[in-house]
Formats: sequence, C-alpha cells, structure tokens
Amino acid sequence: MNTNQVAHRLVELCRKGENMQAIKELYDQNIVSREMPGLPNEVIKGKDAVTKKSEDWYDNVEEYHGGDISDPLVAENHFSCKMSFDCTFKGQGRMQMEELGVFTVNNGKIVEEQFYYAMPVTA
Repeated sequence: MNTNQVAHRLVELCRKGENMQAIKELYDQNIVSREMPGLPNEVIKGKDAVTKKSEDWYDNVEEYHGGDISDPLVAENHFSCKMSFDCTFKGQGRMQMEELGVFTVNNGKIVEEQFYYAMPVTA
C-alpha cells in the first residue's frame, strides 16, 4: 500500500472502533510511537510495546462517550489526522481531548507516529 492507502485504511478502521486491528494490520514491527515530552512512556519502540500501550489505555477507560477522526492529510510518506475522544477514565473522571497524530509510512507500513495535544491542567 502507498501512504494514501495506509492513511485512509487507518481512518476507516478507527472510525469503526477497530483501533487494535489498525495496529495489527498497518504498523511496522519496529514502529516508534511518541507522546508529548515528559510523559510516562514518552517514546515506545516496537509493535508489541505499542500494542500493550494501547491495551493499557483501553483498560483504563471506564466509559467511552464518543470520538472522531478526521480525514487524513497526506504529503509524500507522511500523513496527519485530528483525533478527539470523550471518555471517563477509571479514578480520573470524564475527559474530552483533541490531538493531532502525525504518521510516517515506509514500505506500506506505519514506522513512526507522534501525537500532539494540550496537557490537562490539574489544580
């Protein structure tokens, strides 16, 4: 698959709620996943570790209220999508969040993802 096809397939799967299938199908074995600087698990390497990070995130969700992913914006071997979610997390309450995901594709697989978002303010 080319970058455009990978991007649209990721969006298709995420819109169906099949995010774990997206990792299984589209991510390279040596994927690098980057969160905002200073956070736990700021950089995760390898498909198994990224799968575990996602499973842990889902395990922490008490109730899913909704979410969305934009159509992808593609440029050569990169694409980006705006993602939003509204979830109640165990022990943390309800949170609404938007993030920008930037993805790099090589040989038909996502080899890097980086997420940008505002950090929640705590009192």
